[in-house]
Amino acid sequence: MKDILLQIEPLIPGLRRYARALVRNRATADDLVQDCLERAVATWHRRRKDRDPRSWVFAILHNLAVNRLRQMQRQGHRRADAAGDDQLFAQRTQEDRLQQRDLLRALAELPEDQCSVVLLVGVEDFTYAETAEVLAVPIGTVISRLARGREKLRRLLEGDTTTPRVRLRRRPYLRRVK
Repeated sequence: MKDILLQIEPLIPGLRRYARALVRNRATADDLVQDCLERAVATWHRRRKDRDPRSWVFAILHNLAVNRLRQMQRQGHRRADAAGDDQLFAQRTQEDRLQQRDLLRALAELPEDQCSVVLLVGVEDFTYAETAEVLAVPIGTVISRLARGREKLRRLLEGDTTTPRVRLRRRPYLRRVK
């Protein structure tokens, strides 16, 4: 049991970040992480011992999140906004908070498959191979989704509103005061 705790406990902050980014709701994300940890501990004996448990645990979380989002869509729920996540970014300047808000909005605009890849590679420092294992897709698909996701993020953060979906959802706001 100690072996399990030593290997899983350091993963919890990353699991929470990834879950919050996927479902955009703190309570739902915490529930997902709890479910993920329960499943990981219960099925620890089934994991491949020659592989890093980090990919395996993140794969469990990703699958649970996808199932939860599909269930919420069937029931007519929408992704909740990340209310209260300002506590994660304590003591930041106004410009930092604006950049954070812009980034969260841009991430919300990405399709789920691109968002997952960007978060796993860019935030959680997964390799392409680990990301492919977590998402159960080929490495080429990871590379393609990452490139498209980064490009779309760049366009959204630069204010490029060439796609009608972004133009309809984007509200004007003050970016910088000199």
